[in-house]
Amino acid sequence: MRGRMLAITIVAGLLATGIATAADLKPIKSQRAKDVTVTLLNDTGQWKVGSNSFVVEFTSLDKKVVEVAKATVSTSMAMPGMAPMIAGAKLQPDGPGRYRGTIRFPDAGERQVTVSWETASGRSSTRFSVPVR
Repeated sequence: MRGRMLAITIVAGLLATGIATAADLKPIKSQRAKDVTVTLLNDTGQWKVGSNSFVVEFTSLDKKVVEVAKATVSTSMAMPGMAPMIAGAKLQPDGPGRYRGTIRFPDAGERQVTVSWETASGRSSTRFSVPVR
């Protein structure tokens, strides 16, 4: 009984924080970088103004998990006549080749996203565009 209550409490907590299960996640954007595909996912398939929870996954071209270390996600948005608006994500490992992250956007617009990571063969990164609605 105690174990069942703990499981219910954990599931309720995850649902309350807006973190979906892997099966519920929709791709925001996928980008191939050499032999790795980087995919951003969340429960809606898009980033919105305000706080966002998301997952970044690293897979090989044959869809196998790629173990990475020291992954980072940062975004920038060009602002006419001003310095670009920069936002960095907070990431935590969530299993092999997978990180859970949070990021906050003050307004809508097209963001240039840079994802960087390390593997046994060295450092890599990719850059792509993602809208915030």
